[in-house]
Amino acid sequence: MPRSFVDLSIYLENGSMSDLPGSGPKIDYFTHDTTQEQLASFFPGLHKDDLPDGEGWAYELVRLSTRSGTHMAARGIAIPDVPLAWCYQPAVKLDFAGLADGHVVTAADVERELKRIGHVIRPLDIVVVNTSAGARYGSTGYVDAGCRVGGEATRLLFEAGVRVMGTDAWRWSAPGTGQVTGCCQLEKLHNLETLPPDGFHVACFPHKIRGASAGWTRAVAIIP
Repeated sequence: MPRSFVDLSIYLENGSMSDLPGSGPKIDYFTHDTTQEQLASFFPGLHKDDLPDGEGWAYELVRLSTRSGTHMAARGIAIPDVPLAWCYQPAVKLDFAGLADGHVVTAADVERELKRIGHVIRPLDIVVVNTSAGARYGSTGYVDAGCRVGGEATRLLFEAGVRVMGTDAWRWSAPGTGQVTGCCQLEKLHNLETLPPDGFHVACFPHKIRGASAGWTRAVAIIP
């Protein structure tokens, strides 16, 4: 069956407006033509002329937090312990792009949107929230862009069986509205505006970081 794939992840890159000032990723690039001496230090007697085309190895040195880039955050469960079955499931998109920055999404907002698109939440559905933040990624103000999801709305989804929920905004939850233990949030998603309301799957397996509260993920939507 033909399928299309939509990359829901942002880049890890230097200088992007994706985090609070001073907390973004830092990537140092080492190219084939700059690492010959480094490579030779690992192999005594090796000379530049011994290397294929006189080139060394290429690699990148990356400094980042587990909340850098598109990532999955968990509460009450370590990231390596997130069940893999949670991370590849049918998905539904709630479109809140018309809500104001900082609006706190309520349970009533969620119920109204589900009714509009005609979707009934099923256990383990992955729910993604399209806000105005996605279109503003990389620009000044991204961190504060888009709506946030309140505690009662998160609990509504959790009690319906949702274990993974995500947003294209900098963070999922609104401060001071309560947290829900036992579920995972995808943050800094991208391209949500291109997705249909439902009828697709999301794959979002987080990187295994021992004991961590979050892990990077290459989130992808798969549309039949």
